Amino acid sequence: MDNMDLNAPHSMGTTIIGVTYNGGVVLGADSRTSTGMYVANRASDKITQLTDNVYICRSGSAADSQIVSDYVRYFLHQHTIQLGQPATVKVAANLVRLLSYNNKNMLQTGIIVGGWDKYEGGKIYGVPLGGTIIEQPFAIGGSGSSYLYGFFDQAWKEGMTKEEAEQLVVKAVSLAIARDGASGGVVRTVIINSDGVTRNFYPGDTLPLWHEELEPQNSLLDILNAPAPEPMNI
Repeated sequence: MDNMDLNAPHSMGTTIIGVTYNGGVVLGADSRTSTGMYVANRASDKITQLTDNVYICRSGSAADSQIVSDYVRYFLHQHTIQLGQPATVKVAANLVRLLSYNNKNMLQTGIIVGGWDKYEGGKIYGVPLGGTIIEQPFAIGGSGSSYLYGFFDQAWKEGMTKEEAEQLVVKAVSLAIARDGASGGVVRTVIINSDGVTRNFYPGDTLPLWHEELEPQNSLLDILNAPAPEPMNI
């Protein structure tokens, strides 16, 4: 405990994902927010609404990503009033890019923008550290993303259904949680399409278990009292 810096900035060592499918987009994230080695919030919501049809996934510094999303939400509200119609996903992503780039020396946040509009359908934009902008069929970010690049190269395919896309996102986040100590908690998803927005919640004890992961327990005593594994016969 002596070496634990409780005054360290809140960091969302994170797994965030955005995936396009045939008709819209699916965004997903874990829920662990940490301060150094201390888990400050185990059930945070890293998928933030900008407009009725555009959401963002936040990674990096919690404070930085929140202030960027607050500013962009305000500007998009003004934009919608002036034009008399909802902002497009591209406009929202470019506002995120503008703020991130103009303040790149002070911000430590990577953001994925996803949404649906009547002009271009479902779109995903990645805005990593430094404020560049990349339109992609899928985007992954945060500390857990380094475990997922090969998985997405193999698993993502064009023209997925809504169900396939959401299953892919939940599986990917659970894989990252298994390997990345800074990712954990629950999995949240947001599905955005022409019908509107659907939010889903997957508790940690319902996620698939991967290699050498322990079953969820109610008490540490359950683990201590468990029988030892059988020795391997060679």
